[in-house]
Parts: sequence; structure tokens; C-alpha cells
Amino acid sequence: METYPVYRPLVDLATMEDRHIILTYRLDRDTIQELCAQLEPDLISAIQYSTVQVLSVLHFLASGSFQATVAMASGMSQPMFSNMLTRVLSALIKHMCSYIVFPQVDDLATVKADVYPMGHIPNIIRAFDGTHIAFVPPRRNEQVFITRKSFHSLNVQMVCLADQYISHVNATYPGSVHDAFILRNSSIP
Repeated sequence: METYPVYRPLVDLATMEDRHIILTYRLDRDTIQELCAQLEPDLISAIQYSTVQVLSVLHFLASGSFQATVAMASGMSQPMFSNMLTRVLSALIKHMCSYIVFPQVDDLATVKADVYPMGHIPNIIRAFDGTHIAFVPPRRNEQVFITRKSFHSLNVQMVCLADQYISHVNATYPGSVHDAFILRNSSIP
């Protein structure tokens, strides 16, 4: 008989304030509910708590915390969270093209006008940044994943537009690689 993990739902979106949802998950209630509905078929169907899985991963990505910390807050063990993280991220990747879109050339003037009030810098169409996502590295070439702060990570580059849409994600470089190198070698025009 196959067994499935049991999650203790510690979070209920229906009881949370909108402001707290955005601070915790970086998405609004409707977007999270839509995302949960879209990802549910890709997650283990026997688990009733697909929302808990998605919320846990969103919390992990938004907080930059460690798997063990987010797992504890979500009511599961770190190994269980790690397996679940892989499933949810794989599901997100399948639907990535629905959410990550770069504006067409004729939209660039509008994008520049939308960005200007944020920092009063003219002609800006997007923001680049890298973030280190801590993880347990593979045994092979483990040393390339060590950051300058002496922990293992992937250096993930993201590009965000004025309306908070992510237009590009690159999670292929180890933690030892500098953000500038990733930008110079990216396919972003």
C-alpha cells in the first residue's frame, strides 16, 4: 500500500489579511489561488493540501530562508519539503511561459513611463538582480557552489518589469559565479 505524506495545514489564506499575504508570499490572494488551481494537476493528487505545498514554496522563494526553517513553519520535515520543493518548482517551470513575458518593442515607451516614477531615472525598462538560493550541492564539483559568504548556493538571475512581472529567470550558475558574469553571458538583449 502506497503512503503519502501528511501536511499539517498551518496557514489558511481565507483567514489572512491581504497585506500579510503580499508580505509573506509576494503575490496577492487571487494570484495565489489561480496558481494553486493551475499547479494542482501537476502535484501529487492524493494529497489534499496542494495549496500548502504551493504556499510553502512561495514562502521559501519570497523569504530567502532555508529549507529547514520554511519546512518547520509549514508543518513538515526538511527532507519532505525538499522533495515537495522539487515537484512544485517542476510544475511552475511547466507553466513558466504563461507568466514570464518580455514586452514587445512597441510597448517599450509605455514600460519606460511606468518605471520612471519608481526611481526618477529615465529610459529604464527592467531591473536585473541576482540572488543566492541555498541548497545541498551535488557531491561532484561541490566547491563551485560555495559563495563568498561560505555557503552552498545557486546564483539565480531574475529580471523584473515595472508591473512586478518577472520576464526572465536564469538558475544555471553556481554560487561562486558573480552577478556581472551572469549578466554578460545572458541571452537578454
